[in-house]
Order: sequence, then C-alpha cells, then structure tokens
Amino acid sequence: MNEFFGHPRGLAVCFLTEMWERFSYYGMRALLTLYLVKHFLFSDHASYEIFGAYTTLVYLGPVVGGYIADKYLGSRKAVTLGAILLVLGHFGMAFEGADAIERIAADGTRVIERDPVYLQIFYFSLALICVGVAFLKPNISTIVGALYEEGDPRRDSGFTIFYMGINLGAAISSIVCGYLGETFGWKYGFGLAGIGMLIGLVVFLRGQKHLMGRAEPSNAEALKARTKIGLSLEGTIYLCAVASVGVAWFLVQSYALVGALLGGTGVIVVLLILFVSFFRCTPVERDRMLVAATLIAFSVLFWSLFEQAGSSLNLFADRAVDRAVMGHEIKASIFQSLNPIFIITLAPLFAALWVALARRKVEPSTPTKFALALFQAGLGFLALAFGASLAGEDGKVAVIWLVLAYFLHTTGELCLSPVGLSMITKLSVKRLVGFMMGVWFLSSAAAQYIGSIIAKQMSVSGEGGAAVDSATALTTYGSVFQSIGWLGIAVGVVALLASPLLRRGMHGVH
Repeated sequence: MNEFFGHPRGLAVCFLTEMWERFSYYGMRALLTLYLVKHFLFSDHASYEIFGAYTTLVYLGPVVGGYIADKYLGSRKAVTLGAILLVLGHFGMAFEGADAIERIAADGTRVIERDPVYLQIFYFSLALICVGVAFLKPNISTIVGALYEEGDPRRDSGFTIFYMGINLGAAISSIVCGYLGETFGWKYGFGLAGIGMLIGLVVFLRGQKHLMGRAEPSNAEALKARTKIGLSLEGTIYLCAVASVGVAWFLVQSYALVGALLGGTGVIVVLLILFVSFFRCTPVERDRMLVAATLIAFSVLFWSLFEQAGSSLNLFADRAVDRAVMGHEIKASIFQSLNPIFIITLAPLFAALWVALARRKVEPSTPTKFALALFQAGLGFLALAFGASLAGEDGKVAVIWLVLAYFLHTTGELCLSPVGLSMITKLSVKRLVGFMMGVWFLSSAAAQYIGSIIAKQMSVSGEGGAAVDSATALTTYGSVFQSIGWLGIAVGVVALLASPLLRRGMHGVH
C-alpha cells in the first residue's frame, strides 16, 4: 500500500510518530502537578513554579530545534535525536523512589525529607524531555509539509489528519496514563508514557523509507566536516544537544532565572518589531506587522488562561470537584482528556461553520475570532466561579461546571488556534516570516510562564502538600476564577472594539 487515506505513505509515519509523542507528553503532563504535590510534597506554589519553568522551556526549545534542523541536521535526523531524548526522559520519570516524608524537627519545625538522588533524576528527566521536544516537535510538522509538492490540493487535509493524531494521542494518554498513575502508582503512568514514546521512535525509524528523501540535511557533506574539537559537525551538534540537557536541567530548577531570561528576550523582541516596522518597512508592511504583534499579544493572554488545565485546574479537580459519576469516582488527571476529545468532535463542525459563514460573506474576521476566543476563555472561568458558589456542604463543586469550562476553553481554542500561525505568516514581511514564527513560539513560552504566575494565586497548600480547609480553598479558587474570567472578557471586549482598526491594518489579508 503506497498511500494513507489518499495521501503519501509518509503521512502515516508522521501521524503515528506525533500521536505517540503527544501520548507521552500529555500522559506525563496529566500527572505532573499531582505528582509534585503528592509524591514530593511540594507546596502548590513550588509545584506551579516547577511546572511553569518546565512548560516554558518546552515551548521555547522548538525555536532553536527548528533552526538547527533547517540549517544543519535536516528534519529526519532532528526528529530521531528528539525521539531518543524523549524516550530517555519519559522512562526517567518512572524512577520515582520513595515518597517524601514530613517530620517534626527537634525545634518543632516541619521538615520535608525528599530523596535527593531521585529528585535530581526527576529534574534531569524533565530536561531530557525539554530538549527532546525542541528537536522533534517543529520538525515532524516540517516533514509533513515536505511530503507534498507546491500547490498539492491534498496538503491542507494532510495537516488535518496529522493534527487529528495529536489530539488522539492526547485524549488516550490522559485517560490511560492518568488512571494508571493515580490508581497503581506514579511509575506506571510515567512508564506507560515512556513506552508510548518508544513505540513512536520505532515507528519513525522503520518508516523513514516512506519520507521520499525530503527530510534530509540541506548539505550532507558539510555535516562530515571536522570541527575544532576533532568531531564532525554532525557529532558536534549531537554533543551540544547533550550539553543543552544540562542547561535545561539547571533552568528547570531556576524559575526566577527562566522568567528573567524570557522577560529580557521579550523586551528585545518588542523593540526589534517596533524598529523594523517603523524604520525598515513600507506603510502597508508596517501596519500588517503591528497587527501581527497585537494578535500575538492577545494570544498570550488566551493561552495563559487556557493552560491552567495542567496546573491549577488539575489540583482544583483533585481537591474541590465532586468527581463521582454513576457511583464511580473519576481520577482528577482524566479530566485532562476533555479538551482533546472536544477538539476531535467539534473541529469538523467549526470548519464547516466557517465555510458556511464565508459563503454568506459573514465569517468573522481574524481579530474578531481572537476576541471570541478570549470571551470563551473568560466565560469558562466564570462558570467555575459560579459553580464554586453553589458548592454543597462538603465543599465540592459539581463536575458539570468543570466539564463546561473545558468545553468553553476548547471552543475558544477552535476560534484562535487554526488561524493563529497562518495569519502571522501572512501578515509578516516576507523577509521576516521566520523571525515572526519564532516570535509566535516565544509568545507560547511566555503564556506558559504567565500562566504559572496566575496559577500561583490559587496556591492553597503549603510545604508538605496538605491543602488548607476546603472552605478556604474553595473561596480562593472561586475568587481567582472570577478575576481571571472577567479579565479574559475585558480583553476580549478590547479585541472586539479594536477589530475594525486591525482589519484596516491588515490591508486585504484574510
């Protein structure tokens, strides 16, 4: 069989590789904050910082990994390297060691004793995953695009199938890894994530012949050249990749430093965009660049709210939601599967809706879609705040409010995500498209970090992982949910009011 649903056979290789990579990533992510609080007995505040540093690095790395693949390694070698690092990282997570214990010291203070060896194995495993994602994530998508000739009408549907694999992997893993990890032991959930990634690596290695030679280095001979340290250029790149794991290992434990680096980079990027827009562009190019920058700013807030799923909403589900359904209690981590399940079911409906509205010439503009996304993110949190106000005597919120929040966040994602990166590439000056794509990924990293700052406002447990009483915890959650809910709606109103001006600044780009 030479085709996969009418597409190049290589699409099946990329589909399965990415499905298993996302299976491993989201399976681990569903358990991470719970693991930090319950196994290592970190406070909510510390857990959110570790989660924030890790996810920021995960989204920042692809900017570098994509560049190295484009300029030197080629996508095939980069994906292979990334997959190997990911397998090591996810299996490393399964080495959990003994649970941390809390004891009272002689002076009466509470002391948390964590196994220092296994704690560092944990941090090193996170670092391996960060670097692995950096090499695999951007380049597997590049391979999908390379499978099609310019103008091939199958290209868009090929990417649709590919993205379905992402959500399929995420949906299955959150259920299976989450259940295993919370029911039988963390190592089983993390270990299954590692097995999933190992399957992905084997699929990619065995399926490389179907990539039609379109993922090879741009200059294979240059990779053989000797560098000053005596290794080939290719070997030097691999050595640097391994060394970067050490850098990531340090940074994942250095939340404040990650924030400082991200903030400094952000200031430089904003200044560069303003300088280029006003001094190196025509008036039309300037307007489009400024619109692109504005849309990126709106997206940062949306994703910082949306990404509460893996941090504050995960602990909220564990502590404050009545998860009993038909006599069975659903594990908190399993609710992480709601977003990808909703994506799989709703994406075709939204695609058909936009087409139908376009035929009637009433399809919302891109800025309006961004505004709708922010509205829905805000409404999701207001639904949670309202649900918290209706909590029963046991201090538990009805599960329907959490489901509704995830539903609204997903419909918001379907308004923003499909058009986001495409619109940035269309609005950017051609000679700066690569730079602006890097800015888009940088903004995703910024959203992760800002999301962790928001999550820390919902810290309801101290060192030792024991939450405060349920009434106080529920009050804290409800108050912050209400605040960020209204923030999302307020910024959505700003985006909606600004949309006519932004549309004019796009100068005909759709």
